[in-house]
This record gives sequence, C-alpha cells and structure tokens, in this order.
Amino acid sequence: QVQLVESGGGLVQPGGSLRLACAASGNILPVNLFGWYRQAPGKQRELVAAISGVNNVDYADSVKGRFTISKDKDKNTLYLQLNSLKPQDPAVYYCRLADQYEYWGQGTQVTVSS
Repeated sequence: QVQLVESGGGLVQPGGSLRLACAASGNILPVNLFGWYRQAPGKQRELVAAISGVNNVDYADSVKGRFTISKDKDKNTLYLQLNSLKPQDPAVYYCRLADQYEYWGQGTQVTVSS
C-alpha cells in the first residue's frame, strides 16, 4: 500500500509562484509514473505534468514553460513548481502514482486571485 500526501497549495496573486510537494510512503515499485493532475470546479480532472521512473517528463500544453515537475528519489517526494500563475490555473491539484496499482493523494487547493 502506498500513501500520498500533498502540501504547498495556497493563495497567490496572478504572476506569482507556488511549489507543491507530494510525499509518498509505503511499498513503491521502481517502475512507476508519478504525476500531478488538477481539477477545477465543474471540469474534469486533467493531467498537468508527469515524470516516469526513468525521468521522462510530460506537460500539458497549458503549463509548458511555466510549471516544472521534479522528484527526489531518496525522499520519495514529487514536486511541482508553479510559476507565472494565471487565472485559469486555480484548481485542486492531486498527486498520482501508478505502478502495479494506482494511488491518489487527497489534493491541495491552489487559488489565484488579486
């Protein structure tokens, strides 16, 4: 069993930055896909960024050049650096880990407002 706990969400002004973290614990297999998703009210959950076990990364077009995904393998922690936040970025951001199974965190709220 794997547990994921996100942190780092909050309120930021347009153009501001946040850094999200997702701490994973439990029996994590080495071959996995670790990613961030987001869900805004009334919308479907969507992929924001993902990183594979061999560090291949993928980003949604809407966040390319602004968000950066990274992971600390020793700490089993996934990060998402959010820069140049826009009014369309607010959502609950979820961490997902997929190996033999699929695990989700509880989510962290990101709000962008002046």
